Amino acid sequence: MAEFDFDLFVIGGGSGGVRAARMAAQRGARVGMAESGPMGGTCVNVGCIPKKLYSYGAHYQEAFEESRGFGWQLTGTPTLNWETLKSNRAKEITRLNGIYDGLMTNAGVLRLQGHGKLTDAHTVEVTQSDGQTTRHTSRHILLATGGVPFVPEFPGRELAVTSDDMFDLPQFPQRLVVVGGGYIACEMASIFNGLGAQVTLLYRGEQVLRGFDNEARAFTASEMRKAGVDIRVNTEVERIEAAGSGRKVFLQDGQVLEADVVLYATGRKPRVNGLGLGALGIRHDDNGKILINDDFSTSVPSVFALGDVVGRMELTPVALAEAMVLVDHLFGPATGKPSRTMDYEFIPTAVFTHPPIGTVGLSEEKAREKFEAIRVFRSDFKPLKHTLSGSSERTMVKLIVDAATDRVVGLHMVGADAGEIVQGFAVALKCGATKAQFDATIGIHPTSAEEFVTLREVSRT
Repeated sequence: MAEFDFDLFVIGGGSGGVRAARMAAQRGARVGMAESGPMGGTCVNVGCIPKKLYSYGAHYQEAFEESRGFGWQLTGTPTLNWETLKSNRAKEITRLNGIYDGLMTNAGVLRLQGHGKLTDAHTVEVTQSDGQTTRHTSRHILLATGGVPFVPEFPGRELAVTSDDMFDLPQFPQRLVVVGGGYIACEMASIFNGLGAQVTLLYRGEQVLRGFDNEARAFTASEMRKAGVDIRVNTEVERIEAAGSGRKVFLQDGQVLEADVVLYATGRKPRVNGLGLGALGIRHDDNGKILINDDFSTSVPSVFALGDVVGRMELTPVALAEAMVLVDHLFGPATGKPSRTMDYEFIPTAVFTHPPIGTVGLSEEKAREKFEAIRVFRSDFKPLKHTLSGSSERTMVKLIVDAATDRVVGLHMVGADAGEIVQGFAVALKCGATKAQFDATIGIHPTSAEEFVTLREVSRT
């Protein structure tokens, strides 16, 4: 049997790659890793973490205003110091980068700073920033390189920025145009609107947040508009032109918008360039997503892939879970533990719009396709906080029930703390909770969460 330098070599130091490397090393495997950028991947550096920090920051403007209804008197007008926000965020991200580096060191993983490329089924070539290259052989190789923002070709494309750029813009954009209608576009629109920008969101489709429950989509769009985001659907960009330090956005209907920054949030694609996949015959789909089987093996049996680069569900916790399943498959489960399997049903998620969305299970539309009959329970209301705050923001909660079994198969919320609330209910749905069990559960009063266990009237079937 051939001897290799490593039992597992990981290309990519994001959430999935780090988890796989660390867990494999704990099983006694010899593990190496190549990462060309800061440790932590998209989530830590330009995704979940900075986005949530900026979302927190964006809520203060409305909190200052709402506090007046509770008797607080503010002297002067609160203003945002963009440089302070950026600096404090950067310090926190640097701290997290160090933690991820430490996880590798403490686990005994050899961490190489450089770009990894496959040269054959068991060899990775790592090119460092100074151009020096080293070669490493491994029994198994894992591709966990994540994804990158995608901007389509059009005139003036080079004048747009992507979500990767938004956290460190040189100046705060007083006028921001966001192109796209997915969760990144809507989150960025909400965040910068909350921070004080005049935001226009342009989407070519009929409604933002395609793929989410239609009623939740419409409710969220309505609340975003109330908060000040100018959402324009069925709208296409023709070109962008420079206008001094700003931009002019020409729309296909003849309108022209002026902006300081134009953000294109029109999707992401797998980060596969330069990995050497073609030479090895590693198969991928038309969008670049690496094709894998149930054990995360590619068309080359010694090469595996997971996370955003395969695109089953582009969520950090999914990449972490996939990594655990892969390590169990390659090196066996932890002592006394069963071998894990990956189940993509009832995975909860949140969208940090203002207000945020929390969702788990099927949308109403998908449930109608899957089940012969369903019952829908929903309510929207003004949260107790806003009876004094002066805000007109409302909250929506919704349950979708399979009529034949009484099982709750979908749960959706648009409102404050939706992500925190839905996480707990995701456990119930994963365990097969029925509507009768929801009804038998005592609520915590007064909370928005209790609405899920007090829905009694069927809204529609």
